[in-house]
Amino acid sequence: MNVDLSHLRKDFPIFERRIGDHPNHFLDSAASSQKPIQVLEAMDRFARTNYANVHRGAYRLSVEATEAYEAARRRAASFIDASSPDEVVLCRGATTALNMVAHGWGGEHLRPGDRILLTLMEHHANVVPWQMVARRTGARLDHVPLTDEYHLDLEALERMLDDDVKVVAVTGMSNVLGTIPPIDRVVEAAHSVGAVTVVDGAQLVPHLGVNVRTLGADFVAFSAHKMLGPTGIGVLWGKMERLEEMEPFEGGGEMISDVQLHHATWAAIPHRFEAGTPPIIEAVGLTAALDYLDEVGMDNVAAHDRELTAYALSRLAEIPDVTVYGPPTVEGRGGVISFTLGDVHPHDLATILDERGVSVRAGHHCAKPLMRNLGVPATARASFYLYNTLEDVDALVDGLERAAALFGT
Repeated sequence: MNVDLSHLRKDFPIFERRIGDHPNHFLDSAASSQKPIQVLEAMDRFARTNYANVHRGAYRLSVEATEAYEAARRRAASFIDASSPDEVVLCRGATTALNMVAHGWGGEHLRPGDRILLTLMEHHANVVPWQMVARRTGARLDHVPLTDEYHLDLEALERMLDDDVKVVAVTGMSNVLGTIPPIDRVVEAAHSVGAVTVVDGAQLVPHLGVNVRTLGADFVAFSAHKMLGPTGIGVLWGKMERLEEMEPFEGGGEMISDVQLHHATWAAIPHRFEAGTPPIIEAVGLTAALDYLDEVGMDNVAAHDRELTAYALSRLAEIPDVTVYGPPTVEGRGGVISFTLGDVHPHDLATILDERGVSVRAGHHCAKPLMRNLGVPATARASFYLYNTLEDVDALVDGLERAAALFGT
């Protein structure tokens, strides 16, 4: 299925800018995506005409702002097909959401001898919080390995599962390898031993679309800024029975029902998890971003990703000394390609590509345990989204060929 989304590029003001003498070939959407004019204008319009603090005021501006903020919760719930908007907690981003689960659920329910299973390809945001909770509770961390083709080793997962496993935390799509684990099978296996499942959906939700009811996980976290929205806002979705088992991660205003001198009681879910003044303007941006993605159609976004990824894998294979880290075909992978070029340091590679208007990420990508497993200190990474074109891939390949010539690889 070939999908031409090139007409969408006009919606993104950033592409009116040239990088030096070159067109803007932005290939770093896995870090943060660009924003369409519809999102930028919605936020600007709200800030100019409707802004006020939410939930507290009886005056018109506050009532309107509260409605706009709660509309974002309803919109996010609809986008992921949640059973109720009350299952959606609006927070700072996927990192905050995963910390909420690790500390709010794990900190309350894990005990010495319990085990937490992570995978070797997790982002630090789905590693470090669990390390912190393990130290505090006495639980133990174990790590599910990968196959030779960079897929999650499901046989190893099944061998590692037993009644001591209380949490299985897994990425929905690796931000380094592009690997998309079969979450349904992971969830089924984890639930067979009574473990809670936590999905880092920061890369998955923006690209494939997610129905949380059919996915079956207990928690899913994602961020607006990786799906055409602003920074500073994200979503923690959780099954209501799991949210009821959590303690708040933060205390303060908004999240309480009552406060006495020596104790407090919590507000109803989801508000008990949203302490303080929330990201109000950003919530408006999130709503606009989800509207935009739904208008494009997530099936079209996914098909476009597959086409670009297949083309990029084919073109990169033409360059001697390029090593790609990730599944060799588009099956079971998304639009993230990490690579090295001979002995050229990825930061040098990124600098050379930037001189030709190609923006890629270079470094450990907040996945140091995976880098050590791959046997490299860093990689360069190109990542695609709905505004990218085949010409962007060609520019990447041209830049790599220039780098190979410069360094004599």
